[in-house]
Amino acid sequence: MTSTCTENNIQVGQKAPDFAAQALLPDGSFKDVKLSDYKGKWVVLFFYPLDFTFVCPTEIKSFNQNYEGFKKLGAEVLAASTDSVYSHKAWAEKELGKIQFPMLGDTNHSISRSYNVLLQDKGIALRGTFIIDAGGILRSAVVNDLPVGRSVEETLRTLQAFQSGKLTGCEWKPGQKTLN
Repeated sequence: MTSTCTENNIQVGQKAPDFAAQALLPDGSFKDVKLSDYKGKWVVLFFYPLDFTFVCPTEIKSFNQNYEGFKKLGAEVLAASTDSVYSHKAWAEKELGKIQFPMLGDTNHSISRSYNVLLQDKGIALRGTFIIDAGGILRSAVVNDLPVGRSVEETLRTLQAFQSGKLTGCEWKPGQKTLN
């Protein structure tokens, strides 16, 4: 039986839910972070289930390898799981290496709940990827079940499509003609 997410009315095209949480920063320190800290910037917020697992490090490493591409587009990347920042730090030191973006510790599950990715009975988040524009509006929400990792390349492409401000057809890539 599949566990269910909590009821939430998050919707693409509406204001993204603000949040506050402690984060592991790239320099290994901890800091309280809010979505509103990134006002005026695009944000890619991605959730993953757990530290010290099998699929999650492949995703985090891919976001890390593509981080400069996100930065060139003026986007900030934020990772979140229901693990603590202390678990994030131990995992980074043991397996991941230096991570270039903040990793949020959503130990009270408030962020996962507000983005409707919390598996209530397991206390973990699904693999949710959210693109939030510079005005704080949610532009894209993609959620995968636990066993399947996401495509960071597709996240980059989707971000570029939204930033183009144009109508982009299926499989559109930067540099190709748009529909308007």
